[in-house]
Amino acid sequence: MCIRDRYQRRVHGIKNRGWKGMTVHALNKMKIIKKRKLKVRRFQSDRNPKVKPSWRKPRGIDNRVRRKLGGTVRMPKVGYGSNHKTRYSLPCGMKKFLITNLKDMELLLMHNREFAGEIAHCVSARTRKLIVERAKELNVRLTNGTARLKKKESEQISLRQSCLLYTSPSPRDLSTSRMPSSA
Repeated sequence: MCIRDRYQRRVHGIKNRGWKGMTVHALNKMKIIKKRKLKVRRFQSDRNPKVKPSWRKPRGIDNRVRRKLGGTVRMPKVGYGSNHKTRYSLPCGMKKFLITNLKDMELLLMHNREFAGEIAHCVSARTRKLIVERAKELNVRLTNGTARLKKKESEQISLRQSCLLYTSPSPRDLSTSRMPSSA
């Protein structure tokens, strides 16, 4: 390994991952701490099927949850919010950036250690392929880089040839229909 490679790895945060090539890592990865992992469910949604589990604030005058009596479910509070430094961040330490076309890749050129690109679901397979190639050139990490990419043509041809089946015509196809005519 030459000195230049060591310098690039140390300064630019690039690690060699064998056959996968060079991958980008977050500039400053902080540990993500979740204050509350339990999902807040609506009061008595487990008893009545009409009451959906999505949270609604109880407003009744005698409601135990609204009055915060002991032994009842907890209401969501401001204090349960996550740290603003780690909010919306992925486990790798980066934040998502939605990519809809090739021009969006240029925005990640200077921020490839803070944001990871995610290709939008509405992008066609051809554009998706161009975006993946451009991401490799710019050294940008993609969260869904392998999604909806076509296989090589040789594999597709072999699959088509193996799936060809010959079926003889059925005797029912030659006979007249058993359904009464509408006329």
